Amino acid sequence: MVFTSRLFAASTALFLSAAALLAQGDAGPRLSIELNSVRGIESGCELSFLAVNSHPRDIDSAVFEAVLFDTGGQVDRLTLLDFGALPEGRPRVRQFVLTGATCEGLGRLLINGATECEAGELGGSACAGDLDLSTRTDIEVIG
Repeated sequence: MVFTSRLFAASTALFLSAAALLAQGDAGPRLSIELNSVRGIESGCELSFLAVNSHPRDIDSAVFEAVLFDTGGQVDRLTLLDFGALPEGRPRVRQFVLTGATCEGLGRLLINGATECEAGELGGSACAGDLDLSTRTDIEVIG
């Protein structure tokens, strides 16, 4: 019963986050990425992102270079976050595991830019030009 309640609460939170991101549509087409949750697991720290593509076309592939800083402000690691395909107007959750990292040790995440963006007519700016970053965690997200 506890697991079902937690699953319902998590699902509700993700739905509300997606609804809020979709409601931002009046700001013009953009790619919104929210660091929705972090969770310590046996192998490291799991980051869950909610991405919403409000462009008028699908993004076929989006890969971002991310820099993770510890709570003291020092670079912990650089990594690539492969968000894959992001269909127009549909929220997508992507999870990444930072092997050997502790969630409590992370203080900031910098999206350094898109290393890959396949977005047809939209071009590379679909992944970087109008990127809207946010967080629901204690980890600051900047770009």
